[in-house]
Amino acid sequence: MRRLLLLLVASTLWWAAPPAADAEAGSRVAFIGVPGLQWSDVDASNTPNLWRLAGQSAIGSLSVKAVGTVTCPYDGWLSVASGVRSAVGHRCGRSPEPVVQGEGAFMPQVADLLKTTDGAAAGTLGSAVKAAGQCTAAVGKGAALGLADRSGKVDLYADTPDKLADWSRCRVMAVDVATIVEPYLVNDRLSFDAEPLPQERRRELVRQADAQVGAALAKLPADTEILLAGISDHAGVPHLRVTMWKKPGAEHRAIGANSTRRDDLVALPDITPTILTAAGIPVPATMIGLPWQLGDPITPDDLRTADMAGTSVRGATGIFFTTFAVIQVGFYALAYFLLSRRKKLGFIGVAAIVLAGAPVSTYVVNLLPWENSPYPIPTLIAGVLGCVAVIASIALLGPWRRDPLGPPATVAVITATVLVGDLLTGTTLQFNSLMGYTAVVGGRFYGLANIPFALMATSVLMATAIAAEHLVRAGRKRAAVGVVAALGLVAMLLAGWPGIGSDFGGVIAFVPGIAVTGLLVAGQRVSIMKLFGFCVLGGVAVSIIATLDYLRPPQSQTHLGRFVGQVIDGTFLPMIGRKLGAMLSTMLSPNLMPIVIAGLAFLIFAVLRPGQISAGIVPRAFARAPMLRAGLIGALVSAVVGMLVNDSGTAVLSMAVALMVPLVLHAGVRSPEEEELLGSPVNERGRHGDVVASEA
Repeated sequence: MRRLLLLLVASTLWWAAPPAADAEAGSRVAFIGVPGLQWSDVDASNTPNLWRLAGQSAIGSLSVKAVGTVTCPYDGWLSVASGVRSAVGHRCGRSPEPVVQGEGAFMPQVADLLKTTDGAAAGTLGSAVKAAGQCTAAVGKGAALGLADRSGKVDLYADTPDKLADWSRCRVMAVDVATIVEPYLVNDRLSFDAEPLPQERRRELVRQADAQVGAALAKLPADTEILLAGISDHAGVPHLRVTMWKKPGAEHRAIGANSTRRDDLVALPDITPTILTAAGIPVPATMIGLPWQLGDPITPDDLRTADMAGTSVRGATGIFFTTFAVIQVGFYALAYFLLSRRKKLGFIGVAAIVLAGAPVSTYVVNLLPWENSPYPIPTLIAGVLGCVAVIASIALLGPWRRDPLGPPATVAVITATVLVGDLLTGTTLQFNSLMGYTAVVGGRFYGLANIPFALMATSVLMATAIAAEHLVRAGRKRAAVGVVAALGLVAMLLAGWPGIGSDFGGVIAFVPGIAVTGLLVAGQRVSIMKLFGFCVLGGVAVSIIATLDYLRPPQSQTHLGRFVGQVIDGTFLPMIGRKLGAMLSTMLSPNLMPIVIAGLAFLIFAVLRPGQISAGIVPRAFARAPMLRAGLIGALVSAVVGMLVNDSGTAVLSMAVALMVPLVLHAGVRSPEEEELLGSPVNERGRHGDVVASEA
């Protein structure tokens, strides 16, 4: 265990080590914001200036997630001004008009933004520049908002590039090219449609924006470090946006950031510290973004594919979860009908294993290059079904198939192994997966998401309980408790460790699940007070992990350490409020609640009224393997606590139920011939090894 802890610490320090500075301090920097620009817009013929700049720059993708589902130009520029995700709300539109004052400008809206929850950091960028004794120059109203200090002032301002006389006076400049996004704003709001304008109209808008970018580039001094980004969405469907970074030695390389742990992806708040770092200006501690970093070579085609993969998965997720919920509910209804008549028990066992293998298949499929197919979503779904078939075949046809616990243990071990392996290799399987997360949504970019946490916790606890069952049969109860504690602790550390799982709520939920499973394996009772104490212990554990993360340099911290910083400076309440609102909004989800209700109802009533509901299947499973009950209860505890402390809410409980209930059902199934041989649905003395599972 000690060696494991040392390995975790060493790997985290290596993974999150501060990047070496790529630029000399104090260079002139210009940021060009082109709201709505994505890589599918950029080509050599229609956008020659952008194409030329891309060839001279590092390139990458930008997640423009601010606060809402989509980010309007106002929110985009406000987030640049703040260095944190910021918003004015209500599907806002264009940036406000500044008031020209001499050669500068004044943004009167800043004073009101400072009084709001999601705009309280407005002016942080401009104030940091002023505090360093430098001036700001803005072209366009969005740029004026981005560079205004906390009093609302910008030193130099012009509404178009040709009206700004001196482009070399200020070290920090910003240019707003809003040509693409302006026609998408109806009544100053973004449309809900995916693409409301015809393709040719958009190409014309992009062509005009390219000309404006070219005019700005022609004015900039030759030694200027240039950042360009498409800082907002343009309609109702989020996309990844363009980033370019022109500086010596950056050509053709990827742009990443420690905030995303991705070599070719940055987040909206990362723009602000990158501007300040390039200008040699200290980054305020309130900023959550981290400076851009250079990665390996990459092409625009790679970035177009990344956007397509993310948007495709996001678009398919709703249909997928609806279908999954219908299949789950249908399975329980069919199982009730067949079990109550003691028919097709072998079929139910096979179906249960197939259903339990579906969640992990949504990650395994990402080992295949489905995003390169001409038909990505059909290919993705076909790949998932193929993975389900392979996993079910391994579970049902392996040498362990005669043991009632063999197939359930196999599915649990495969699920746990895939998710742990994914955590240790940079979470490439959860990324752009149907049960994971995507960069276009922007809720998480690395680590263990809430649904994978539910599956990992459930599979680990069920697998360790089955392992404990075999140890208990051999008379080694103490070793069984040790296995649950050791494997559970390892999984919990991986789930919460910064730079690996980085899951705050997962640690809080995992600890009581491990403790309850261990106590039940040991034959001890679990009281409400003990359960409460285990939850407190989970909170203490994650607090220690987060504090250790906070003690590292800011550029190495994950969101765990930054949360500690927010607690210290008192800025954590808005984030807590958003997560609480997100959790509550899932409670009545039509895709998730049916899974919870059907699965738990079947499980509970199968225990209370086995003769009518399950023909004794669930009690039989517990009689065959008492430790299975310990794993089930422990997993339920983790799922319920996880539902309450994570912003995904019901999603955590629904996915835990979707895995655990089919595994328990399979463990209790036996063929009619075996029923007649044994003469009773449950082995009254609960002996082990005298019941053989159906070979179905």
